[in-house]
Amino acid sequence: MANLWSGRFEKEMDSIVEEFNASINFDKRLYDCDINGSIAHVTMLSEQGIVTEDEKIKIIETLKQIKVEIDNGEIEFSVKDEDIHMAIEGILIKRLGDTGKRLHTARSRNDQVAVDTRLYVKKEILNIVENLKYMEEVLLEKADKYHDQIMIGFTHMQHAQPVTIGFHLMAYFQMFKRDIERFKDAYERTDYCPLGACALAGTTVPINRHRTAELLGFKNVTENAMDSVSDRDYVLEVESAASICMMHISRFAEEFVYWNSQEFSYISIDDSFCTGSSIMPQKKNPDMAELLRGKVGRVYGNLVQLLTVMKGTPLAYNKDFQEDKEGLFDTIDTLKKSLIIFAKMIEKTEFLMDNISKQLNKGFLNATDIAEHFVKMNIPFREAHELVGKMVKYCEVNNMDFVDLNDRDLNKIDEKLSKSLLPEDLSMEGCAKGRVSYGGTAPIEVLRQINVGKSWLHQQ
Repeated sequence: MANLWSGRFEKEMDSIVEEFNASINFDKRLYDCDINGSIAHVTMLSEQGIVTEDEKIKIIETLKQIKVEIDNGEIEFSVKDEDIHMAIEGILIKRLGDTGKRLHTARSRNDQVAVDTRLYVKKEILNIVENLKYMEEVLLEKADKYHDQIMIGFTHMQHAQPVTIGFHLMAYFQMFKRDIERFKDAYERTDYCPLGACALAGTTVPINRHRTAELLGFKNVTENAMDSVSDRDYVLEVESAASICMMHISRFAEEFVYWNSQEFSYISIDDSFCTGSSIMPQKKNPDMAELLRGKVGRVYGNLVQLLTVMKGTPLAYNKDFQEDKEGLFDTIDTLKKSLIIFAKMIEKTEFLMDNISKQLNKGFLNATDIAEHFVKMNIPFREAHELVGKMVKYCEVNNMDFVDLNDRDLNKIDEKLSKSLLPEDLSMEGCAKGRVSYGGTAPIEVLRQINVGKSWLHQQ
């Protein structure tokens, strides 16, 4: 069968050009979106009196049969089909003849591919949000379990202050919460139907674009036909949101990698998420965490690739836009799998509290609490900061901790200092418990954050 656009041409495509030009090998996954778009389009054409009711019924029945056959793997595609749109239309025409040829009335491949991609993106955004919600459920459950268990909070990878594990996990809950909000925002801007824009300028045929949008479940139609066929902002938004989300996954995975090391030994990752060594029998490697950390690179690459494609394309449609799909598909596949795998890994990871506790006496984690205690005694913060800094230095030189200091030691540090000026409870638990400011690490405050998180997630 000749190409559906071959009327203008006298020569066939060179075979290597044909292969290079074709997108069927990757855009065939849009077949269900393409068929749904065609069914809505022909339904609208029939309602407008542009095709007959009988023609509409035959076209829809045949399209549905084609979908079943593709579902069952009964149809094989070839580069000669060029893309999924022409492949399906070609099969339709082969089966229905002139009736099949009426389907493409008041439609171009330009707006056809745009509506297919938008339908696909809308569907996959919802799938991604569901995976993110699963991640959030796991984090809430794990944060609840460890809401009062103390670990070390770091800045600059240096011991900073005592925090609870639940508090640390809820920080990631907030990151993934924003990811959900970003994807939902992207959905809102994707939810406009471009079908009926045709090649770039609309059509003289009396179509009803709003009816097509309604049949396909879009909230409205795109406003400008030229923008409709040349816009890929919605793909860029999804890839951008995915890149940020993968960055969050990568940050968390990085912590899993070093928490799992012998130097830390903070966590025990379930064997089902680790691998061994081909030569060192003792090894248990956090390969899934490392792979998740590495996957972010390909997602970043897909975003930069499409940004680069779009930056030099004049209005309206350009063949360059065919390069939007492979990266999009790869990004969505990578993110969905990464979220599920990481959530399951978190679910099956336990914190080794005995090992963590051994590290809590290193790094003067309670220094800030002493400084704040001085402030509450009406000592200016900068003076309090300096006093505690001197205490830290003295302890380091003399291999001591704050609790070891007596009045003589404190008087050597500064004549104003005495044991009576220090807080009664300098334990890590006491320090964490005292941080009850909104958003702080006190267990009671972490429980509030968890409850707020559960309420928010329930509404999604």
